[in-house]
Amino acid sequence: MNIGSKNKKRIVLPSRPEPPSVEQILEDISRAAPDDPVFSILEQTGPDPRPAEGDVDSRFQQCRRYLELNERLQEARARLLQQREELRAAGEQLEKDVAEVKGQTL
Repeated sequence: MNIGSKNKKRIVLPSRPEPPSVEQILEDISRAAPDDPVFSILEQTGPDPRPAEGDVDSRFQQCRRYLELNERLQEARARLLQQREELRAAGEQLEKDVAEVKGQTL
């Protein structure tokens, strides 16, 4: 007799928030201090093909890196959504299998 499993309560987790919009991200970046870690991450995303000359070139390179990161984030989001759906389907199948096993043991 397994008493421990009957006493366990299922923990209901809060739903996940939606990812921030582009506008929210841009607002957050514009309010960030110059020494904020986000700027060091942008610098580490890859070597620039040429040194930035002036403010316009610097902004262009920053925007290009932002767009590259945004694309990578969108790809990662798509992969995570697919994996979440696969996990949900696997969970449903597991529940069906458990119900079937329980039905056979009764």
